[in-house]
Amino acid sequence: MRKYEIILFDLDGTLSDPKIGITTSIQYGLEKMGILEKDLEKLECFIGPPLQISFADHYGFNENQCHQAIAFYRERFIETGMYENELYKGIIPLLEKLKATGKKLAVATSKPTVFAIEILKYFQIEDYFDVVAGSELDGTRSAKAEIIQYVLDEFQDNTKDSFVMIGDRKHDMIGANLTGIDSIGVTYGFGSSEELEHASATYIVDSIEELEKIIA
Repeated sequence: MRKYEIILFDLDGTLSDPKIGITTSIQYGLEKMGILEKDLEKLECFIGPPLQISFADHYGFNENQCHQAIAFYRERFIETGMYENELYKGIIPLLEKLKATGKKLAVATSKPTVFAIEILKYFQIEDYFDVVAGSELDGTRSAKAEIIQYVLDEFQDNTKDSFVMIGDRKHDMIGANLTGIDSIGVTYGFGSSEELEHASATYIVDSIEELEKIIA
């Protein structure tokens, strides 16, 4: 097992459970687009992937419709949904232990960077992270591989075998594979072990305790 020195965390479904905030904001955006979706469980698929991809895949929206739906989504998310969120139990002790042993930590999320920073501040965990990388508000740098590569570029003196990406969806694993680093899929989020295995995760864990054994 490699000794990882720079640890990249996805945000939604890995550090925190954003289910209520994201699904109700998606519901709001869809309603503004003329689509009534009462079942929030059906909207869990929006947690993790870039919103442009999810609106296109699940509702057949074209590019302009995606942009409009995202704008509506953000109306509610910025005001309320961002804070309908909670850290997974055990995350803060894990971050404390990692920093105490000299690890460098980063957030690598498809969420816009400005929102990710605001959420970290809300939870008062922003000081644990050396880098926070997300997408841009205009939709650029939304692919996970681009976001991970941004973090790698911030630590150019380190070899790729010192990095690991932790996430709960296939996009995290695919992004890690495309950039040449290891990955850990967590099943306590919103992706299944089958999804993570199919995306060639280096490791798959079911709990934060198991995660700690690998990275700490």
